[in-house]
Amino acid sequence: MGHDHGHDHTHGANKKALMISFIITAVYMIIEVVGGIITNSLALLSDAGHMLSDAVSLGVGLAAFTIGEKAANDSKTYGYKRFEILAALFNGVTLILISLYILVEVYQRFIDPPKVASTGMMIVAIIGLIMNILVAWILMRGDTEENLNLRAAFLHVIGDLLGSVGAIIAALLIMFFGFGWADPLASVIVAVLVLISGWRVAKDSIHVLMEGVPRNVDFADIIKTVKDIPGIKSIHDLHVWSITSGKNALSCHAVIKGSSTFTECQLILREIEHRLQHKNIGHVTVQLEDDGHPHDDTITCQNDDGDAHGHHHH
Repeated sequence: MGHDHGHDHTHGANKKALMISFIITAVYMIIEVVGGIITNSLALLSDAGHMLSDAVSLGVGLAAFTIGEKAANDSKTYGYKRFEILAALFNGVTLILISLYILVEVYQRFIDPPKVASTGMMIVAIIGLIMNILVAWILMRGDTEENLNLRAAFLHVIGDLLGSVGAIIAALLIMFFGFGWADPLASVIVAVLVLISGWRVAKDSIHVLMEGVPRNVDFADIIKTVKDIPGIKSIHDLHVWSITSGKNALSCHAVIKGSSTFTECQLILREIEHRLQHKNIGHVTVQLEDDGHPHDDTITCQNDDGDAHGHHHH
């Protein structure tokens, strides 16, 4: 199966990208914490806190990839692929909590801006920026579009990168103009950006866990694709969901016209699978029924004049 081979290849590349990124981030986070304490900069410390969450998120992501490789068994028939989505959800929630914590801290600093050693802050922030660009570049080469777990880690790093930029600008403002409030202001901007990306990742993860229709699948188009196959009269009980990032599944009942031989049914099934492969669906389960097969529709996908009703996906 070329499709699965491709998936395994990107899986390996994604895992390697996470591993390298995790090591770089963890090492630099320690440097930044020390730098933040010495220079008394909240912008650096909030960036370090974010880096810590980065390291944790990359670590959890890495664990998820590793656990996801475990084979399916009697109790987990889909294997452990879903764990990647749980990791992404964990990361999204962590990002939200970190951003809220920074915002609470910042409030104190605005009221009473402390003395910040801006030169030291500047040096640490510049090194941080270089590190973040490197990690972002490594992750970019992975599959950040399809893989939620990797995308969560990537968003963490982008938030970090912006944090470093904010800390550099704040350090310059303190050095040249003595603007003490620049340090907490930089933290606020980072916190808001982190909050947004955390919210997005959490929302996407929950969508997958709720068995929602995958983002890269057009539900109406799927109905049309299957109904257009010669020999098929109608379909019902159609479900499309993600097992994990990049692995979509579909199940439905298809009513065939007239009475068909076993061979004809096999050809229809093969045609359904073939067409759906091109619609980002790799795992297809179809129950074929003849006209005389009465069925209590729990979900009506489409009536005869082509109006979808009873089951809307947005």
